[in-house]
Amino acid sequence: MIKRTTLLCTAAIALAAGSVSAQYAGPGASPAFSSVIDVLNSAPDDAHVELVGYVTRQVGKEKYLFHDGTGEIRVEIEAEHFPKVRIDEKTKVRIGGEVEKEFLQSPEIDVDHITLL
Repeated sequence: MIKRTTLLCTAAIALAAGSVSAQYAGPGASPAFSSVIDVLNSAPDDAHVELVGYVTRQVGKEKYLFHDGTGEIRVEIEAEHFPKVRIDEKTKVRIGGEVEKEFLQSPEIDVDHITLL
């Protein structure tokens, strides 16, 4: 009986500790970074971002430049994440995704959704 109580207490403590440091990152959550300049200056790897601006140019396979008025950053957008309608450098969009930092490279955004504005 004591082993079972100890196991339950340990599990409860582990769950409580996890809930203190965990953060909700699903729909409706406020991203910590909402401008290109913030991402470039201080966003850590894997940080969730929501940016509003323009996809200005394709620079490689699934690689594009994104501009929001504060700066420009490279974004990776897979074909399945593009809207079904054609967009160009004058189409205002909201992109969401995660910051990807590779050694000796500038950060980029791995985009998981695009919304036309």
